[in-house]
Amino acid sequence: MPRIDESRKFIPVRIAVLTVSDSRGLEDDRSGEVLVGRIAEAGHILADRKILPDERDQIAAQLRAWCGREDVDVIISTGGTGLTGRDVTVEAHRDVYEKEIEAFGIVFTHVSMQKIGTSAVQSRATGGVAKGTYLFALPGSPGACRDAWDEILKLQLDYRHMPCNFVEIMPRLDEHLRRK
Repeated sequence: MPRIDESRKFIPVRIAVLTVSDSRGLEDDRSGEVLVGRIAEAGHILADRKILPDERDQIAAQLRAWCGREDVDVIISTGGTGLTGRDVTVEAHRDVYEKEIEAFGIVFTHVSMQKIGTSAVQSRATGGVAKGTYLFALPGSPGACRDAWDEILKLQLDYRHMPCNFVEIMPRLDEHLRRK
């Protein structure tokens, strides 16, 4: 049964937040604010925050730059996961991934179904790993960010979460690169 093991020490992770939007700025980025607030509330560290337009190359370049930084363990983007022509965040993420975390999108869809019913099929939330960094692409609505954080990421980014979590395997994410 999933649980928090209070005998284990909490380990804060360093998280960068990227909002993808052609129309938002920091002053009206509600989804980014939801994530920033929840990151701080959970005891993690906000490593960086940016807003970029829906441009695949710019998004991928920012993801790669953060993956190359030693002070970023996790990247969470919000926006650009829908079905319209300007929604290119998922493609940008997949340009960067070394491995995709397929179950993240499945679990997110399950969580969303409980809140918004079959409208959940319109989201393409995704997760992956690159250069030892976790990357997650969430929809651009504050509700979707709350749901993803509260029901998935808050738990998986907590070292105390049992039976397993993303934090405990962080040191081994790039072990294939060290074998050379």
